[in-house]
Amino acid sequence: MDFELTEEQRAFAQTARDFALAELAPHAAHWDEEGIFPKEAIAKAGELGFCGLYAPEAAGGLALPRLDATLVFEEMAAVDPSTTAFITIHNMATWMLGTWATPEVRGLWGPQLTTGQKLASYCLTEPGAGSDAASLKTRAELVGDEYVINGSKAFISGAGSTDVLVLMARTGDAGAGGISAFAVPADAPGISYGKKEHKMGWNSQPTRTISFDNVRVPANHLLGQEGEGFKIAMKGLDGGRINIATCSVGAAQGALTQAQQYMQDRKQFGKSIASFQALQFKLADMATDLVAARQMVRLAASKLDAGAPDASTYCAMAKRFATDAGFTVVNEALQLHGGYGYIREYPLERLLRDARVHQILEGTNEIMRVIIARRMLDGDATEVIR
Repeated sequence: MDFELTEEQRAFAQTARDFALAELAPHAAHWDEEGIFPKEAIAKAGELGFCGLYAPEAAGGLALPRLDATLVFEEMAAVDPSTTAFITIHNMATWMLGTWATPEVRGLWGPQLTTGQKLASYCLTEPGAGSDAASLKTRAELVGDEYVINGSKAFISGAGSTDVLVLMARTGDAGAGGISAFAVPADAPGISYGKKEHKMGWNSQPTRTISFDNVRVPANHLLGQEGEGFKIAMKGLDGGRINIATCSVGAAQGALTQAQQYMQDRKQFGKSIASFQALQFKLADMATDLVAARQMVRLAASKLDAGAPDASTYCAMAKRFATDAGFTVVNEALQLHGGYGYIREYPLERLLRDARVHQILEGTNEIMRVIIARRMLDGDATEVIR
C-alpha cells in the first residue's frame, strides 16, 4: 500500500493550487458577499481540464481516476469551497452525460462541458423527494419521437445560470426501477426557474427550483436506457460524495493554515498564543482529524477507481467522516481566531458557512450512516471493517 503521490499527481495538485491562489483567492470573498456566479473563473478552470477531470475522453474529458480529481478539488476548496463545490457538481453531471449519452448528444454537449464553455446542473432532488430520492414524481412520457416532461426540482445548484440539465424523471412505475435520466437543454420551452435562494453559504453559486411544463426533448436525449436513471444517479452520487468530502478536507486545510499563521502572529499576555500548550493541543487534534479525513477520502476514491464491490459503502463512510471532521476543524480554527474569526476580514467565517452544507447534501450524514449500517448487517461485517 503506497500512500505517496506520484510526481505527476503532485504537479497536478500544484497546478490546482496555483490556479486557486491566482483566480479564486482574490475574489472569493467578493463573490460570496455579492452572490456572484463566477462563470469566467470556472471557464478558466476548464481551460486546465478541471471541468472534465474524470469525464470520458470520448466527451473531451481527461478520464482521470477519482483519486487524482480529489487532489485538484482539495487545493481549490482550501481557498473557495463554494465555487469548487459547483465545479465538482458540474464534473459529476458532465461525467454522466459523457458516459451514458448517445453519440449525437455527447458530441453536442461533451466538448463544451469538459472545457467549461458550457455548464451543467444535476437535477435529482424534488420538494417532496430529498433523502427518499426513489420517490421522485417528475414525469417524462414518450410521445412519438420526443419525451414530454412535467414536474419540478428543488435546491438545484447553478439553476438559471447553466446550459444543460442532467435530469432524473419517472418513465415507469413507482420506485427506483421506474426512473430514467435525460440531458435537457436548460433553455428549453416550458422550463421556468424560481427565485434565487438566500443561503447561509455557497453564495457564489445560485440555487433555485426548476419547473417543467410540457417540456419536450428528443428521444435521443435519454441517458442510458429507460429505467436506468436511478442506477446512474447512485453511481454519480458515489463520486459526488467523495467530491463533497474532498471540499470539506480542502476547507479544513485552508482553515488550519490560517490558524497556524494566526497563532504565530497573535500576541497575548506578552507572548505568542502559539506558546500556550492548550492551544497547541487543539491544533494537534485538528491536524490529526484532517489527515484522517483526507486518507479516508483517498481510500474511498481508490475503491471507486478499482470498481470494488464495497466502494459505495466506503464513499458513504468518507462523506460522513470528512464532512463532520472538516466542519469541526474549520470551527476550531475560527475559535482560535477569537473575535477576529467572526468578522469578514478573515476567511474563517466564510469557510465555516460554506462547509456546513456538506453535511446535508449528496445524502445527509444520517443517510450515510444508514447505508453503512445496512451493508454491515446485510452481509459480512468484516467486509467493511477490515
